Amino acid sequence: MHLALQLIESFGIFLALLAAGMAVPFAIAVPAIIYLLMQNGIAALRGIGLVTWGSMDSFTLTAIPLFVLMAELMQRSGLSFRIYRGLAKVVARLPGGLLQTNIVGCALFASISGSSVATAASIGGVALPQLVQRNYDRRLSAGSLAAGGTLGILLPPSIAMIIYGSFTDTSVAKLFMAGVIPGGLLTLMFMAYIAIRAQFGGAVPRGEGVSGQSWLAALTDVVPFALLIGAIMGSIYAGWATPTEAASGGCLFAFILCLVWGDLTWEHGVLALQRTVQVCGNLLFIIYAAYIYAYAIGVAGVGESITSWLVGLHLSHLEFFASLFVLYTVLGCLVESIGMIVITVPLLYPVLGRYGIDPIWFGVILVMYVELGQISPPIGINLFVIQSIWEGELGDVVMGTIPFHIIMFVLLFLLTAFPALALWLPSQMN
Repeated sequence: MHLALQLIESFGIFLALLAAGMAVPFAIAVPAIIYLLMQNGIAALRGIGLVTWGSMDSFTLTAIPLFVLMAELMQRSGLSFRIYRGLAKVVARLPGGLLQTNIVGCALFASISGSSVATAASIGGVALPQLVQRNYDRRLSAGSLAAGGTLGILLPPSIAMIIYGSFTDTSVAKLFMAGVIPGGLLTLMFMAYIAIRAQFGGAVPRGEGVSGQSWLAALTDVVPFALLIGAIMGSIYAGWATPTEAASGGCLFAFILCLVWGDLTWEHGVLALQRTVQVCGNLLFIIYAAYIYAYAIGVAGVGESITSWLVGLHLSHLEFFASLFVLYTVLGCLVESIGMIVITVPLLYPVLGRYGIDPIWFGVILVMYVELGQISPPIGINLFVIQSIWEGELGDVVMGTIPFHIIMFVLLFLLTAFPALALWLPSQMN
């Protein structure tokens, strides 16, 4: 009980520092250091050197900068616009018009970037001016882009899944495959909702006709990216490459695409590298701080105490997941996505075995919770990404995401009732 109170105090310090405006890595590391000093004094700090080396000396984490660089190259060279232009014609016949393009474009770009923020920013920057110009429903337009951007951490490759795998020693390749069916299903559910709104809502244009010649020409904008995705995921699924090796090959392929189909210049390449360093520096700093936090609670034996306490409550599986839903709903309003993962996984992972929960399946559930957090006010990051690139009110973006919240709750229920939705594809891997 004493340990639990100290942990609550340290977590309270974390939230207070966040509220005061401190950067996330420092807000995580400072309570961890304080907690170490409260437990064993100065002597407890001696292990930080080993933690520093162990946290960053990870082959798994090397995939992150490669996927980020891939997305940055495609964004800087203008290929994100080309993807959207091609998809706008390919799916033009579907009810909902350009809103369907938003969802499909986000899904396709998510399969390249692995980042929700990059997905929402890239597709949103191209789509919003056209949507406003054509008088699409403003709330639904913004909501479809904010929610569609969350597909970036569910559809592989997923930076969130890479981080989860590094903390839990779970196969990142299997985590990637576990996200394919839920991610595809969520994409179809989003598209179905937009189609229903187009048919009965009256605020969304119906599908537009496109000639067969234009449709075939649009495929030239889409097929190269489909081949890129197929090469990355196919090599991982077949067991020919690890996620890091597939990312390096995909990065080279993307570079060639940017030279041939895009407008990649020396200046664009330098900007892409600079942005990659900034993004990865921020991510890895958060991960490093989280490892210190995990070390602090490990030294104190908090993980075992929390496991025993939770098991002692004799919660059913449904009650356990309900408590997780409450936890991540609250955290989603206060902490950004990576922070949610790195803070909670060291505490929750030891509990999974006592409940007989598959860590791969739980990784997908966790990512779903994080997705919800990214579009939950007041600090859902995708809400602000979309707000920053259009002239509407933040309230319109929030209201536009509510139907997509409900759809994601439905998918969470389906994943809980039918775990095979996430586990079947990883079980078929070589």
